[in-house]
Amino acid sequence: MTIDAGHWLERFAAKVGVPSPTAEEQDLLLALAGVAAHASERTAAPISCWLAARSHLPLAEAAQAARQLSEEIAAQA
Repeated sequence: MTIDAGHWLERFAAKVGVPSPTAEEQDLLLALAGVAAHASERTAAPISCWLAARSHLPLAEAAQAARQLSEEIAAQA
């Protein structure tokens, strides 16, 4: 049995003792993950999200940092 992402996130957040992400936070995380997945190997996406969380930066700033890095890498190619 699988459950939808919203229910998974609510339940997982409760298990690990943090609030579930808002819709805006989810959008920013998905954007960050998308940039990481397209600029490198796909495995960079979840780990980049983890790094963003550990950085304690606002998600918008972390997502912007990911976009900047992607642009830097593209410019070097």
